[in-house]
Amino acid sequence: MIEQYLLHLFIIACVYAILAMSLNLAVGFTGLLNLGHVAFYAIGAYTSALLAVGLGVPFWGGMLAGGCMAALFGYLLSFPTVRLKGDYLVLGTLGFTIIVEAVLKNWASLTRGPLGIAGIPKPRLLGLSLSPLPAYALLALAAALLTYWLLSLVVASPFGRTLKAIRDDEVAAGALGKDTFRAKAKALALSAFLAGVAGALYAHYITFIDPSSFSITETILIFSMVLVGGTASLLGSVAGAALLVLLPEPLRFLPIPSDIVGGMRQAIYALLLVLVILKRPQGLLGEDTLRDAWARARRRRKGA
Repeated sequence: MIEQYLLHLFIIACVYAILAMSLNLAVGFTGLLNLGHVAFYAIGAYTSALLAVGLGVPFWGGMLAGGCMAALFGYLLSFPTVRLKGDYLVLGTLGFTIIVEAVLKNWASLTRGPLGIAGIPKPRLLGLSLSPLPAYALLALAAALLTYWLLSLVVASPFGRTLKAIRDDEVAAGALGKDTFRAKAKALALSAFLAGVAGALYAHYITFIDPSSFSITETILIFSMVLVGGTASLLGSVAGAALLVLLPEPLRFLPIPSDIVGGMRQAIYALLLVLVILKRPQGLLGEDTLRDAWARARRRRKGA
C-alpha cells in the first residue's frame, strides 16, 4: 500500500514538473507572465480523453493531438496577448483561463459539463497495458526527462538566447533585428504544447477528468512551483514541483477533519511562497543561484 501511494505521488510530481518546466519557458526565459497555462493543460487533457473515449484513438495519438491542439490555442492566444505588458498581459491570459473553464462547464454536449469524462483508457505499449503503477511511473518519468532534455536544448540554442534577450530588454532585442513577436509566439506555443502533453498524461492516469481539475487554483499552484523553484531554471521547476506536491502530504496522516485539509494545503502553499519571496526572491534554484554555484565550483577547481 505504501509503495502504491509513493508511486502515485511520483507520477503526479512528474506531471507537475512538466507543467512547471513548460511554464518557466514562458515566464522565466521569455518574461511572459502567463496565467493561462492551466487552460492549455485542460485542452490537452480533454482532447486526448475525448478522442480515446469517443473515437477509440490510442493514447499516443491522443497525447500528440492534445499537445498540438494546446499549441494551436497557445499560438492564437499570442496574437492578442504578447504585445501586452505587465498587468495587462496577466489579465489577458487569466481571462483565457476563465473562458476555457466556462466552456468546459457549459458545453455539455462535447465536454459532458460538470459530470466530466469517465472511463478514459490506460495507455498501451507494444500490446501491453501500462495500467500498473510502476509502468505508468516509468512513462511519466520518461516524459519528464524528455521535456527537460528538449527544453535544455531550446534554452541553450540561439532561439533560447533570443528569448532571454527579449526578457531582459525587448526594445534592444528588436533594435538588433530580432522578430520579438514571432519569438514570443513560438515560445508560448511550445509551452502550451508541453502543457497539453502533461494534460494527456494526467487524464489517462486518473481515467476521469472534470472542470474542477483545471481551475484557477491550479494556475496558482503551477505558478508557485515556478517561483519557489526559481525562474529561468529547469532544475528549479522540477524541485518546486516535487516540493509543493510532497509538502502537504503529511496532513493526510494527522487527525484533522477532511473539510479543512484543503484550506490548510492552500495556506501552506501561500506561506511557503511568501517565505521564498522574502528570503530567496530568486527561488531555491534560480538562474542566478545556479550560475553562482558553477562559478564557485570553477574557482575551487582552479585553486586546487
